[in-house]
Amino acid sequence: MGIASGIVLFLVIWFLTFLILLPMRIRTQGEAGTTVPGTHDGSPEQHHLKKKFIITTAIAAVLWVISAYIILGGVITVRDIDMFGTMSGARN
Repeated sequence: MGIASGIVLFLVIWFLTFLILLPMRIRTQGEAGTTVPGTHDGSPEQHHLKKKFIITTAIAAVLWVISAYIILGGVITVRDIDMFGTMSGARN
């Protein structure tokens, strides 16, 4: 894995983790009873984005280290998932 592919892998993991964490612990304006005129009741009252960025970065870093170990350590290779034997020199 090169530097560019390592960065891309981290960013993909980061964005997937962020999209999972984004709706967690959201309290809507409708639930709080503080609906601002012109907004929907489902709009968040507080979104806690700074905290979610920090948590996302920490989780993504751990997942990236695990993924990098698996890729660089050869725990799982492309040949391991070649079910049809289409790669040259593939094991059966």
